[in-house]
Amino acid sequence: MAGHSQFKNIMHRKGAQDAKRAKIFTKVQREILVAAKSGLPDPAMNPRLRAAIQAARAVNMPKDNIERTIKRATGGGEGDDYQEIRYEGYGPAGVAIIVEALTDNRNRTAAEIRSTFSKFGGALGETNSVSFMFNRLGEVVYPASVGSAEEVFEAALEAGAENVESTEDSHSITCAVDDFSNVRDALEARFGEPQSAGLVWRPLNGVAVDEEAAGTLLKLLDALEDNDDVQRVSANFEISDDVMARLTA
Repeated sequence: MAGHSQFKNIMHRKGAQDAKRAKIFTKVQREILVAAKSGLPDPAMNPRLRAAIQAARAVNMPKDNIERTIKRATGGGEGDDYQEIRYEGYGPAGVAIIVEALTDNRNRTAAEIRSTFSKFGGALGETNSVSFMFNRLGEVVYPASVGSAEEVFEAALEAGAENVESTEDSHSITCAVDDFSNVRDALEARFGEPQSAGLVWRPLNGVAVDEEAAGTLLKLLDALEDNDDVQRVSANFEISDDVMARLTA
């Protein structure tokens, strides 16, 4: 299991209970708010907003909720001044972790993130203390049903992508950050709206984690993802299938 987390796998890990579903909606709504304020409120003219709406649809957010959030952003409502902040640190077994947050209170969020790292045997570091262990990439994900691995690879190559990873469930296409908009648009024209599309942190190398450390590490990652201010958590761990099976049994 690779240590890479996005909107699309938060719900897989947490389950679909109402309280957790509401928490995910809160995170997606914040991204929509920031995206709509950072550019035009039209997703066709605002790539970040389009990606945020795709993320909202991926977690089954009702259309009315999405539209209300965009209107709220364009209405200039108070209390919606969120800042993007990246936190970096180490977890158990020296696993590098990047936490991306949207917050209206930097001091509160920093204190909560630092406390969470400490609680589970980790340590919050300075900005850029671990990001050099990751590549910043654009990623577009489609379900396997859109086409064969060969068809998706050829389309991705033509679009200017760098790599395609196909499994029984999905196709993950990655590209340079500067090429992301063009690659995503070309793939959408060919295959329709993707499951997800956005910028991700992809670890250069994975850190193998034994069962004892893995249990604590997963609790740390879960606790970070549970924080309302946290949008995404990325880490460079690798846990074997056997260990993961025992931990989740």
